[in-house]
Amino acid sequence: MTGTATVVGAGIGGLATAIGLRRAGWTVTVLERRTELERYGAAFGIHPTAQAALDRLGVGDALRDHAVPYRDAHIRTPDGRPMARLPLERIESKAGRPELLISRPYLLDALLAGLDAFGDVPIKLGERVTDVDALAAGQDLVIGADGIRSAVRTARFGDRSGPRRVGTVAWIGIADFESPVHGETWGSGRFFGLTPVEPGRTNWYATVPEATTAEELRASFAGWHDPIPRILGATDPATWIRYEMRHLYPALPSFVSADARPASRVPTGARPTPVALVGDAAHAMTPNLGQGACTAILDADALTRALAAAPPGPAGIAGALRAYDAERRRSAQRTALGSRTLHRFMSTERTRLRDAAVRLLPG
Repeated sequence: MTGTATVVGAGIGGLATAIGLRRAGWTVTVLERRTELERYGAAFGIHPTAQAALDRLGVGDALRDHAVPYRDAHIRTPDGRPMARLPLERIESKAGRPELLISRPYLLDALLAGLDAFGDVPIKLGERVTDVDALAAGQDLVIGADGIRSAVRTARFGDRSGPRRVGTVAWIGIADFESPVHGETWGSGRFFGLTPVEPGRTNWYATVPEATTAEELRASFAGWHDPIPRILGATDPATWIRYEMRHLYPALPSFVSADARPASRVPTGARPTPVALVGDAAHAMTPNLGQGACTAILDADALTRALAAAPPGPAGIAGALRAYDAERRRSAQRTALGSRTLHRFMSTERTRLRDAAVRLLPG
């Protein structure tokens, strides 16, 4: 089926959804509250399942043009001793392709190019949505891709589910040299990660207690194994990005809101425009599993596939939204729960028990 849709949010999930809808023949408008798209250089891990979804959206080749494979990474102690290998080789063996890492600007560029190829999908910047019902007038569908503080989610699902702190702060940055080691180092109440991102550069991230300042961050990792102190010493704190780690809690009972009644049984003007949530608006999670971008891409792919296959009319849209919710909600919420659980495990101060358990993981 085809129709008219407004996508609220021009992040990864919103742009991917707009591409999928337009490929299915929909008329699409994208609204973004920021006056320019966020282009900071953090790296995203793209799992093979999300790579396949991007292939279906027609942007897989653009992804691979700037992505690097992620292999041979370990979990280490602060003195540098390996405890376990990250399961990257098992993922690659099972999927037939490796996990990829790509910086946010390159992924955004790939999605924007995929959207620009249609030539008729406006992205309206500086559009802050305050009245979802007014926005939805005359639309067949509204997509909430507006992040953890989603106005679309609050308008249709209330404010019971919202951002919840986890008690730690993440710092991220990119250093202009290649690290000789990759993976994560787990200490007491804090951890540090190093990944490739492009030739000659290393993506890094650190998680520490909330009150930690940039200067304290360097001191926190001063005695850790090489190259962690060098990474922090070689990058300008003005380029570091700090954010309080949050997740969406409690989990939503549905990612969609729709009315499947035939038009003849709905009073004039009484049917609300259907809404679907994707990405952080639906299931914002801590970044410990590295699945935030992947789940948003998988949401976009599942939603737009369901809509493309649906019969025309409100009942067709409602059925497609139910199919999307059935495919994605439990899977995404399991990923979010797993990520939050891993965060607690990684950041515990009971390191002896944790490290003993990690050493039992397959090599």
